[in-house]
Amino acid sequence: MSKDETKEFLDSLPELKKGESYCFKCYPGISCFNECCGDLNLVMTPYDVLRLRRNLDMASRDFVHMHCETSVMPDTRFPVLRLRMTDNEKRSCPFVRPEGCSVYPDRPGACRTYPLGRATRPDGKGGVEEQFFVVREPHCRGFEESDQWTSDEWLKDQGFDIYVRFNDRYMGLLARFKETGKQLPDQMVQMVVLALYQLDDFRAMIRNMRVFDRFEVDEERQRAVMEDDEAALEFAYDWLELMLFRSCENLKPKA
Repeated sequence: MSKDETKEFLDSLPELKKGESYCFKCYPGISCFNECCGDLNLVMTPYDVLRLRRNLDMASRDFVHMHCETSVMPDTRFPVLRLRMTDNEKRSCPFVRPEGCSVYPDRPGACRTYPLGRATRPDGKGGVEEQFFVVREPHCRGFEESDQWTSDEWLKDQGFDIYVRFNDRYMGLLARFKETGKQLPDQMVQMVVLALYQLDDFRAMIRNMRVFDRFEVDEERQRAVMEDDEAALEFAYDWLELMLFRSCENLKPKA
């Protein structure tokens, strides 16, 4: 599903306005347990890949090769990674088990927010406006439970704050590049995949090409980028912003 198709789908759903609540609870033993974990068209954000491949203790290149299907957006040619479903009748998620999700602490953001959908757009002030929609699927019995949630309560309970931080930065880059009307050349498509989805290979490039020698990066940040995945992804966003738009507030070439 493209970004435009996703927006059209969300717009067809009932919006959950700020302060409004809904009833929902999912747990082992509910009659529909695991029914939502198959036949998915699940787009993976860079932070989704970071969390999952770290949970599985896999090299990022191996994770992308084994668990992702890669394509490009038709307008910008930005890479799109989708989770590869199991080749069975239900097209099950590769991480679902009879007892539930085997990667639950690091499940993707879209699974984490379910049954809410979250749509964002730039607010013109450097931030984002967000809308929430309730996704009511016919099989889901969770809405028959008595637990009540607002969108803020649900996202806090599901630990979504850090996903907002990294995913909104990613969506901001996509939206900004789309405004240029340009398309990424093949070499840059591969570079985006390297920087955002293959952080261990990106670190190797930083080391081999002596990237820190060419930019104003203090020693503390250099150390964090090479040791901490989240710091590496933040640097990757800054580096790509500089490559795509020739300027970045957080990363400047040495004079």
